[in-house]
Amino acid sequence: MSKQIGPSSEVLFHFTIKLEDGSVADSTQLHGKPAKLQMGDGSLTPNFEACLLGLEAGAKKSFELGPDDAFGAVNPDNIHHMERSRFAADMELEEGAILSFTQPNGAEIPGIVRGVAGDSVTVDFNHPLAGHQVTFEVEILAVDQPGA
Repeated sequence: MSKQIGPSSEVLFHFTIKLEDGSVADSTQLHGKPAKLQMGDGSLTPNFEACLLGLEAGAKKSFELGPDDAFGAVNPDNIHHMERSRFAADMELEEGAILSFTQPNGAEIPGIVRGVAGDSVTVDFNHPLAGHQVTFEVEILAVDQPGA
């Protein structure tokens, strides 16, 4: 009997994320490494998890999620204006460049350069897919019920 994805299942799956124009934003198949998920651990939104409930190994499904259910809306508080002097003099700062910033606790966080004007650099720390409606295509490889 095949196991269905339940509220506490461990799921091994491939996914592809497509943007509104059909372009692929991310795919585990490109790297040949499936993703592992613990349902109910808070890493996915409730609506995303609801789309997976009841699927079995071998199932393929495609579903659309709006910004609130995928990567969130763009938060203006995550867009910062920084002085050019905070960056290395030889660093090329161009729109769309993704830079890594070290937080006070030592963790690294990516930021996207949204603009450079004179001595001001605008850096966006929102998730790159924030604000986008996305289509998820999933292929369930394995479902495990911990403790079952």
